[in-house]
Amino acid sequence: MTFHSIPHAPKSVKATQAQLDAIYHASKKGLRGDNLALAASIQPTDYNRLIQFDQDAELAELKGRADAELELSNALHEAALSGDAKSALEILKHQHGWVAKQQINIDVDQKISITQALEQANNRVLKIIDAPYTVLTDSTKETDSANDAV
Repeated sequence: MTFHSIPHAPKSVKATQAQLDAIYHASKKGLRGDNLALAASIQPTDYNRLIQFDQDAELAELKGRADAELELSNALHEAALSGDAKSALEILKHQHGWVAKQQINIDVDQKISITQALEQANNRVLKIIDAPYTVLTDSTKETDSANDAV
């Protein structure tokens, strides 16, 4: 029995320039994961393997996202600087953590005197009239408190 050597060369996982360009453009348009792979005409499993073994593929994806963000940021800043208030507010909210007020302050310039306020309060107070009342105890016996007075 003779053993023969079988030549083995590990499969090289390297993206072509066309694949890198396709990954870049798909990533720039906001695609991720399987959708990015399919848009770049790569099987999702092959794309995952490519990302793991070829740093250029991952770099193409990151560069596409960064370039898209830069272009959109520039457009938004140009609109804000040219007078678009809505664009300026969105930049302030999302990039600088600005929050619009959720409350309204109302300042009333009216002076009320203390004596007038006390008069108005006295007019609103219920006047309690001293009337006889019945006190109920734990036993079923009722007593008239007005009659029990000493």
